[in-house]
Amino acid sequence: MFAVKRALKLNNNEATLMAKHAGWRRVVFYCGLSLRTQMYSEGKLSDSKVLKEVKKVLTNHVKKQAEFAWMNQLSSRVYQNALIDLKDASSRYRAGKAGHPKFASRPHGQSFRVDSSNGKVLLSAGKTIKIPTLGTFRLYEPLECGYVSQTFTISKQGSRWFVSFCVDAERLPVPQPKSSVGIDVGIKSFAMLSNQQVFDAPKPLKARAKTQLATLQRQASRQVKGSNNQRKTYNKSRRLHAQIACIRKDFLHKLTTYLAKTFKLIKIEDLNIKGMMANHKLAGAISDLGFYEFKRQLDYKCLMYGAKLVLVDQWFPSSKTCSNCGSKKEMPLGFRTYDCPACGISTDRDWKARVNILNS
Repeated sequence: MFAVKRALKLNNNEATLMAKHAGWRRVVFYCGLSLRTQMYSEGKLSDSKVLKEVKKVLTNHVKKQAEFAWMNQLSSRVYQNALIDLKDASSRYRAGKAGHPKFASRPHGQSFRVDSSNGKVLLSAGKTIKIPTLGTFRLYEPLECGYVSQTFTISKQGSRWFVSFCVDAERLPVPQPKSSVGIDVGIKSFAMLSNQQVFDAPKPLKARAKTQLATLQRQASRQVKGSNNQRKTYNKSRRLHAQIACIRKDFLHKLTTYLAKTFKLIKIEDLNIKGMMANHKLAGAISDLGFYEFKRQLDYKCLMYGAKLVLVDQWFPSSKTCSNCGSKKEMPLGFRTYDCPACGISTDRDWKARVNILNS
């Protein structure tokens, strides 16, 4: 199973329709969460029973009130999926897999889910997509073939709306032309391969945060809180954040796809990203590069294309070990050349590390 995500090419009326559905989903989710929180002290009522009663009240009473007549103009699948999401979030909380469901502000709740009540639907190839209960919309990037799916998630990133859906199928394995490679990730150069290939990340946040983002944040802080001008400034800031995220994702997707399609065996260090982020001097650079996302994408793409990914233990001394004789010595970050005290060989620190990862 894999997911397909495409950007929607919407006019103003269609974008407003999406925003209304996202707002309705948010209202239903928060209403159910508020009622569920208030009823914690009233005996041991299961989440299923509570949300079932909330759904009955919403359908038989609330939607029939004059002030809530706008709900009847929107897809009923939205609020049904919102209550399902709330049930799943509560179940994860009780199982200790996540924190308690929280209320999110409007900028962070622009998404919703719809599905076909008649089962799976066929999506035709082309630059349009028919979303159940919503209608047909244009796409920036066409669907290259036909797909079959039932549930669709619509979300907003920056100023653009996206649709994603799951396909119950598996991609065919790709024959990789090369055998194996060791990869050492770093801040100066993002990925250094044992075959001497080096990939430098674009570092979009470092390049733009000090200028455009800082200017917008200062401008918003000086404007009247809650005013239209401040809202417009925040929208510009969100669009810029979305552009930065897209630059980072584009680089990571292209790199991980190349690696998974090229090498049969890939070895990387299982880095402790959370521990590395605790270093305030490196946290900004690490978050800008996206080390965790790189490992996550490489993990599922190796499964997708038939490659094998091996995670080398994070405590493996790749930088302290000589790649020629195996002797070890301390290597502070300031030393970029490894001079072996045993065999006398002198090698680049990063080159030695990726060779040791490959041979581990």
